[in-house]
Amino acid sequence: MAAQLTIRLSEDLNLALEQMAGQLRRKRAEIVRMALEQFLEQPIRHNRKPSERVGHLLGSLESGIPDLAENHRAYVLETLKNAR
Repeated sequence: MAAQLTIRLSEDLNLALEQMAGQLRRKRAEIVRMALEQFLEQPIRHNRKPSERVGHLLGSLESGIPDLAENHRAYVLETLKNAR
């Protein structure tokens, strides 16, 4: 047996929901169920540090400068000097 849930929406959220339901030609309840399912599939992330949130990006870019990590200060100062 399906459970029923009653929620209150702001006018903006209700309007967006109605527009999406119209575009997809689905009932509002179906859109809400789809959104809730997607939200609940995501892992819970408690108090993650900023470095943990971007950890998957570390080492993913190639600058072409082999010593950028070691001499970043010199490169920043050189770039600022050349920008004048």
